[in-house]
Amino acid sequence: MVGKVLASGFLKHGHEVMIATRDPNKVADWLEMNPKGRVGSHKEMGAWADLVVLSSKGTAAEDAIGLCRALDLEGKTIIDTTNPIADAAPTNGVLHYFTDLEESLMERLQRALPGAHFVKAFNSVGNAYMVNPDFKGVKPTMFICGNNDEAKQEVRVILDQFGWETDVGGVEGARAIEPLCILWCMPGFNRNQWTHAFKLLKA
Repeated sequence: MVGKVLASGFLKHGHEVMIATRDPNKVADWLEMNPKGRVGSHKEMGAWADLVVLSSKGTAAEDAIGLCRALDLEGKTIIDTTNPIADAAPTNGVLHYFTDLEESLMERLQRALPGAHFVKAFNSVGNAYMVNPDFKGVKPTMFICGNNDEAKQEVRVILDQFGWETDVGGVEGARAIEPLCILWCMPGFNRNQWTHAFKLLKA
């Protein structure tokens, strides 16, 4: 769902989009509603794209990146929307992660593909609020991080189009940003409240 929502958002804002999938039937409904979009294999998408959005399940993220040719992703920005959610039920509304606070999933991905420029974004809000959310005139904050300044600036431009302000850091910042998903989900699991986002307030 995250991939479909963001793909529609990119089309809405005038970008060309190709969704990579091993099973085109999974995105047939999206393609029917978005005839300007394209669907292809991971290798086709990796060679075609100027920018990549990784929106797989966290446990499958490294495998998904591995389906692309590493050379095709060299020097490209990869927006990493994933979270390292373990295959276990939440405890009192708290998700379980397969990483710890000394290593994020994005750091693993960056090490696996050192020639690409990973930028963490879109991992700390539900997909219903990823593209131009309406919080009664208040612009929410998207926390992002990555090691390449040009890639982060590229993502900041996109986030501005999508209705977000940004706050940034280096790749190690993913150790703090990925757990924001846990915090975002707690009101949902505990009281079925899924209509919120984070806001960084400045004095």
